[in-house]
Amino acid sequence: MLTPRLSAAACLTALVGVAGLASGASAQANCDTYGKLAIQQQQENVALKCGFTGPEWSPDLKAHVAWCGGVGPDQWKVQLQKRKQQLDACKAKG
Repeated sequence: MLTPRLSAAACLTALVGVAGLASGASAQANCDTYGKLAIQQQQENVALKCGFTGPEWSPDLKAHVAWCGGVGPDQWKVQLQKRKQQLDACKAKG
């Protein structure tokens, strides 16, 4: 069972709101937050037994942060949203 914490959706909304500030240390902070959200989404994937696989569903925080650091904010925001949509669809089935 997932522990109570700020939902991935709420974090995503907040992160997207500050993404325009991404430069230098801010970009690293955004990627750190992106990585944490990606891990939360992966944990939800496992908890709900959705069965999503692939690099975007990796349990490796460093891999998510590194990927984020190599792409622009638009790309990592799309990836977070894509995972959220997949999880929402999985929840709707259950």
